[in-house]
Amino acid sequence: MKIVILGAGQAALQTALSLRQGNFDGDIDIVGNERFLPYQRPPLSKAYLKGALDRERLFLKPQEFFDAQNITVHLAQQVTAIDRQAQRISGDNGFALDYDKLVLATGSRPRRLDLPGRDLENIFDLRDMADVDAMAGQFQAGKKLVIIGGGYIGLEAASVARAMGLEVTVLEAAPRLLARVAEPEISEFYAQLHQSHGVEIITQCQIAGFQGSQHVTAVDFADGSSLAADLVITGIGILPNIELAEAAGIAVDNGIIVDELGRTNAAHIYATGDCTMHPNKLLGRNLRLESVPHAIEQSKAVASDILGAPQAYAEVPWFWSDQYDVKLQISGVPTQIDKKILRGDGDSTSFAWFYFTGDKLTGVTTVNRAAEFMAGKQLILRALRDGARIDPEALRDESQKPKNWLAD
Repeated sequence: MKIVILGAGQAALQTALSLRQGNFDGDIDIVGNERFLPYQRPPLSKAYLKGALDRERLFLKPQEFFDAQNITVHLAQQVTAIDRQAQRISGDNGFALDYDKLVLATGSRPRRLDLPGRDLENIFDLRDMADVDAMAGQFQAGKKLVIIGGGYIGLEAASVARAMGLEVTVLEAAPRLLARVAEPEISEFYAQLHQSHGVEIITQCQIAGFQGSQHVTAVDFADGSSLAADLVITGIGILPNIELAEAAGIAVDNGIIVDELGRTNAAHIYATGDCTMHPNKLLGRNLRLESVPHAIEQSKAVASDILGAPQAYAEVPWFWSDQYDVKLQISGVPTQIDKKILRGDGDSTSFAWFYFTGDKLTGVTTVNRAAEFMAGKQLILRALRDGARIDPEALRDESQKPKNWLAD
């Protein structure tokens, strides 16, 4: 049997790893459009951008690993079509591979800010290694950096830039930072954190375009004003790479639609990672996630089905972000919050918020509170899986250690 994995990121590598760990001895081909072996993306906007992490340390596995595991990696290949009837993928310059099973791990890409002047030099996305390599030389003390989009990636880049002495302004169209992904108290915390480090934050602003002849020199606003800029990072959201699947007649809806084992509606074709719209029985709904833990666990489920020992994917989602000396950790994605419990001092850099839907704990957000995060994640799992309850006041009481919450 021949397995072809389209995409060469975390999800692709985990699928191949899990297949080999499950004693699959057939051919495995990984096909990526970048010129690099699978690498870690989270450090790109942090340690790698700062120059504190060498390129070689980004790679998840060296070439010797792929050779030893008999995994063939095809780099810098632009795949343009999936022929479901012939069970073949094809691309530029005559590239083609036949498959018995195809796994789509095509990931996602930055949403493009299509405005006048967008193609000027020194306007960057921040998604892959090439993006960071292109902008890193511009990260020089005293330069004016404008970040469009107040999400986690943009804020991580802001923290790195301030540490390197750049003047930083963050522009956000919404009334607050992190508006789509965090509660107001977390938005306020991060606004104050960045302002205390010298970042200017402008919310509810509409961008009209960019000035400059060759390099960007300013960002124009819809009200006619402008802001000087030596470089710009745009971070206004992510789009799943679903075009190949859609063209092949595979069902899509803000992602490639899959079941709990990563199976698409097309025979012999799976999908995993950022590009999927998948069901989560714990949460009771379909969703699309962009995170390393999701990519790893969903890919394990895909491999399990290919191996004939299916283990359905259903995990409590979790995420993290590192900015300055603050580690944010989040577990759960509640659709409705009926009660909030604060543990610690929300004006400090060490606290935890617990979120309840009805009387069930469905979310936890922690700042520099690893023990609360780990215990909270387990409590959410128990609540969603078994209907377990916990007294909210026990979470607030700092005389109780988080590990005690898990005692039967």
